[in-house]
Amino acid sequence: MNVKYDFDEVINRMNSASDKWDGLPNRFGVSEVIPMWVADMDFKAPPPVIHALHQRVEHGVYGYTFRPDSYFEATMDWMKRRHQWSIDRKWIAHSPGILPAISLLIDSFTQPGDSVVIQTPVYHPFSRIIKSLGRQVVHNPLTFENGRYAMDLEGLEARIDSTVKILVLCNPHNPVGRVWSQEELTRLGQICTKNNLLVISDEIHCDIVYRGHTHIPFASLSDEFADRSITCIAPSKTFNLAGLQTSSIIIPNDRIRDRFNESVNSLNIGAPNPFGVVATEIAYQYGEEWLEQLIEYLQENLDLLIRYFQENIPQIKVIKPESTYLVWLDCRELGLAAEELDQFMLRKARVAMNEGYIFGENGIGFMRMNIACPRSILEKSMRQIEEAVHFLCKA
Repeated sequence: MNVKYDFDEVINRMNSASDKWDGLPNRFGVSEVIPMWVADMDFKAPPPVIHALHQRVEHGVYGYTFRPDSYFEATMDWMKRRHQWSIDRKWIAHSPGILPAISLLIDSFTQPGDSVVIQTPVYHPFSRIIKSLGRQVVHNPLTFENGRYAMDLEGLEARIDSTVKILVLCNPHNPVGRVWSQEELTRLGQICTKNNLLVISDEIHCDIVYRGHTHIPFASLSDEFADRSITCIAPSKTFNLAGLQTSSIIIPNDRIRDRFNESVNSLNIGAPNPFGVVATEIAYQYGEEWLEQLIEYLQENLDLLIRYFQENIPQIKVIKPESTYLVWLDCRELGLAAEELDQFMLRKARVAMNEGYIFGENGIGFMRMNIACPRSILEKSMRQIEEAVHFLCKA
């Protein structure tokens, strides 16, 4: 039976210890703004997940937990059904999150002074993690032409030297929303193979892809690529479960997987929490109908945003994403310096977004906007931005 899910419902998230809402004063120094920054959604999780969690709560005992057979089967079935990638059960390692996994992988497979490649503008914790471990960040900036980003593969080859050991791939790419093509991923894999680089592929946004595009797991392209790659997935972005801290780190190479598991166990973070296990399994088993309707709702939000900005705020260009509910806005025509742009959006438009420059120097003049919210909130934010921009342009 088809169920119609209500993504228009406005849910009060205040006083729930929400980073996105209650964390505004600490993050931005203001509270009376619309939060459209951190990458979680203002929608309830799928009803089957909520129901299953209620049942688990009612059990009343929340002891040490492992991942049962059904958990692995649900994950494998999901990757096969949604992404046409058949994975082996033994490949699926656990981490409480993708960022901890990336930290452990870089620490395990590089030495202080070694280099790691990232392709900016890109998810900003990548750079922080690399630097905090005493490794060097090699920036291979994406190219940007005619409103579309692409990998600079020639630049990548030129930047790789003997110190480079790892490339962190964001697939799909956050914040620019690219779904990398088979041709792009294949060429990237060839370069990494030639230079003996390990590829950490962050594919956390892989389930939210818009019409006309298809996500391709990097490791699915060939056994050779799979043997040198680690694929990081989680239900957190897909089903709004980030707070349950459960992710799957898919590692086909036995040696790499054993080393990763040793690192996880050395920190005693290998045991999942019972709610994360239940939510992940049920989401993958019974959340697909909800997800399809979510993607359609997000597509409508995106179409509205593009149309509204074109008609009413042409000074800000929307870089149309192929994936994710995060939208990269080109605000350079406003003529504001980086900090001025931040304060303009906060103080004048009263909308809290992620500052473009935190994603890399080539993010200066951009903002990242989260559109995973009820349409009424999106419409209010756009009106506020429009009013602020019109006032600025008249000044």
